[in-house]
Amino acid sequence: MLSRLLKEHQAKQNERKELQERRRREAISAATCLTEALVDHLNVGVAQAYVNQRKLDHEVKTLQVQASQFSKQTAQWISMVEGFNQALKEIGDVENWARSIEMDMRTIATALEENAWLYISGTLVALWFIVWLYRDSLEIEDISNKYVFVTGCDSGFGNLLCKKLDRKGFHVLAGCLTEKGADDLKRVAGPYLKTVLLDVTNQDSIQNAMEWTKKEVGDKGLWGIVNNAGRSLPMGPSEWMRVEDFHSTLKVNMNGVIAMTMTFLPLIKKARGRIVNVASVLGRVAANGGGYCISKFAVESFSDCLRRDIHYFGINVCIIEPGFFKTAVTSLDPLERELHRLWNQLSPEVQASYGDKYLDKYIKVQRLIMNAICDTDLTKVTSCMEHALTAAYPRTRYSAGWDAKFLWIPLSYMPSCVVDIGLWLVLPRPSKSV
Repeated sequence: MLSRLLKEHQAKQNERKELQERRRREAISAATCLTEALVDHLNVGVAQAYVNQRKLDHEVKTLQVQASQFSKQTAQWISMVEGFNQALKEIGDVENWARSIEMDMRTIATALEENAWLYISGTLVALWFIVWLYRDSLEIEDISNKYVFVTGCDSGFGNLLCKKLDRKGFHVLAGCLTEKGADDLKRVAGPYLKTVLLDVTNQDSIQNAMEWTKKEVGDKGLWGIVNNAGRSLPMGPSEWMRVEDFHSTLKVNMNGVIAMTMTFLPLIKKARGRIVNVASVLGRVAANGGGYCISKFAVESFSDCLRRDIHYFGINVCIIEPGFFKTAVTSLDPLERELHRLWNQLSPEVQASYGDKYLDKYIKVQRLIMNAICDTDLTKVTSCMEHALTAAYPRTRYSAGWDAKFLWIPLSYMPSCVVDIGLWLVLPRPSKSV
């Protein structure tokens, strides 16, 4: 009986356990289903939230783009408004500017009415000067086929000019007084420079030089002749001179220039070339006695007459007027030796009228003047000669040196009393002057 009861009790416990186990599994199953339903619901919610977030982000971006566009458009409107305001301001400025211009134009018109001739003259002078500078800068062509004859080439201006023309491409025919001068020049020149012995005081020598030149130039003719040969001695007070002292200078400086020009003129006429005569500022202002100033005045007048006579044939005549330069012509030792020679040949009566100290004072003044104004740059002169030969439109006169431009040439246009007073102040007075 007890055993049966125990079995029944055991069976009931087993049933109870099974029932609990079944309920537990049902509860777990229900919880699992609920959990899965909740998870599915959450997943759907999350997905919907994500979609909504994407839509929201898109709308935000759209709003941002619209806001940016609106900002830009607003900035453009602001800029337009500012531009409009600026335009209004500028219109006001333009009106003021127009009024200012109108006032200026009225002022200019008034000034022109009062000084019209002055402004017109100034404009014409400025235009003339610009045209003159342009014409003065034009050069001839085909230099390598042109021949130039230069006298006095042993030293000084002539020697330097030959070297410059040779480097420039001319066929240079150099007239030298001595064989040494000719040899020295040929040694430093190119193959297109040739020399010939020439004494401009001897017509036979001039004729021989012309015949030699004629063979050299052939049918081309002679493009240019530069009458550079010259001498200055003796130079001093006119009363100290003898007639032959005048003649010795005139034979070279005046007769030589005329003889060379007239002998070579047919060759120059064939080439329609240039005649360049070297005068001096002392051909404009007679500052000392002797034949030098006389000869240079003669060169000036001869050149002017010749230029007016032969310009119909296309020939240009140019005058070079150098100031004082350090050359053999202005060397102090020969000048002083000649002064002593002239003084020694004077009669006692003439020497007494000047006084024993006059010669020394005269030499002292001469040294002072020469050392003060003599220029060492000889290219100032040779550049003028070169321009006269190469320019398409050469000048009639060339003033070489600052003393020529600012002292001697201006003096030549002044009354004679100005030069007389200047020399009276500088030169010594004779002891028996009145």
